Amino acid sequence: MRLLTTVSAVAALMGQALSQDIPTFPFPTTCAGVAAPRYQFTLDAGWEVTKIASGLRQPRTIIFDPLGHMLVLQATSGISVHTFGADGCINSTKTLFQSSGLNHGLSLTPDGKTLLASSQTTAWSWAYDAAAMTVTGQKTIISGMGQGIHSTRTILASPKNPNLIIVSVGAASNWDNPTIDPAVGRAIVKVFDISTAPANGYSFNTQGTVLGYGLRNEVALAFDPNGHVWGAENSGDDFRRTVNGQSTDIHIDNPAEELNYLGDPAAPPANTWFGYPTCFTVWEPSNFRDNTALKTGSQFVVTPNTTFNDASCEGKSKPPRLAFPAHMAPITNVFDPTASNMYITFHGSWDRQPAQGYFVAEVPFKTNEDGTFDPVAAPDSKTGYKNIIGAQAPGSCNSPSLTMSSCWRLAGLAWDQAGERLFISSDNQAQGEIFVLRKKA
Repeated sequence: MRLLTTVSAVAALMGQALSQDIPTFPFPTTCAGVAAPRYQFTLDAGWEVTKIASGLRQPRTIIFDPLGHMLVLQATSGISVHTFGADGCINSTKTLFQSSGLNHGLSLTPDGKTLLASSQTTAWSWAYDAAAMTVTGQKTIISGMGQGIHSTRTILASPKNPNLIIVSVGAASNWDNPTIDPAVGRAIVKVFDISTAPANGYSFNTQGTVLGYGLRNEVALAFDPNGHVWGAENSGDDFRRTVNGQSTDIHIDNPAEELNYLGDPAAPPANTWFGYPTCFTVWEPSNFRDNTALKTGSQFVVTPNTTFNDASCEGKSKPPRLAFPAHMAPITNVFDPTASNMYITFHGSWDRQPAQGYFVAEVPFKTNEDGTFDPVAAPDSKTGYKNIIGAQAPGSCNSPSLTMSSCWRLAGLAWDQAGERLFISSDNQAQGEIFVLRKKA
């Protein structure tokens, strides 16, 4: 019974009813007219890869409609839709919606009929016709999202509850202290019911339901087959640990990036605080000479005192299910069709020498006896993931801005409708690229 439930859930997760014919395409070995990869990379021996698109403008997000067409949000440009030929390569491209304000968020409802997208301050919906590849009837569904250094707004439709969407807004700065109060509406993920949206849309700060707050910048959000939400968090920069007036630079390897379990958006858990801007996660415990009890995955504060210290986080802040090295900048996460693995794109660091990130991680998952999902690795593991494709020499990558780098900057990530091909994008402004990967038989 559990297998049937999981299969049905995965089908819903991928936006495709079991009764429909899922479009399939061959895996291309090369695509005519596509420029060679701009940046050198390494590839795990169990995978194969082909570049299928070049010359795009900062392709941040990739999704697929029920007919197998690929939709791409190109930041500061708009949304394009691409079809595939018999060789598995792109054979047509069309601008679906043009807007310089769109910068990240893109999603389709499970029936494939409503398209969602966002700018820094506003989220919209359109009626989407997959056969005609057109959108009509633009509506504002959310407005008033706060502005700051984290400008992207992830938006996702729930596969289990089609009227529910989740939206993330990051912190306005590295230390956005007012976000200790969720009413501020930053460093937060909220749930909205689009079927009851007011005519002028919801006000983000005052409406909707909190799924999680204290999330510094939860750009990467994904649904597991149960329809529960997992987020990968971009944690803080330039950290120093101050104990009894003595300050130590810990920023090279701390705080860790995080993999967080946010729960069911239809029934959010009671404790929804994930620590920011007070409690953070350890990656390298050797940096904390004053507290040898800390280990990878532990929570810490930057300035422990008699009122609030590392131990104070326990029971208050929800710790991550898994930690990743500091500053790698997770952007998108998705489960494979069987939920045996989660995949995460790491954009790459700017606040660390040598640099790190710039790869796609495979995180093995397991199904628990109660039907819930968890990473295979323990929360204190440093080996709970592996690099399947990444920059050839990440330590030498130089990234002076969000989209400028001497290496690729991996962003978008999506499985096709058949669950056979994994698509990734690099939004480096020097050349926007899309690649397709497949596991070898």
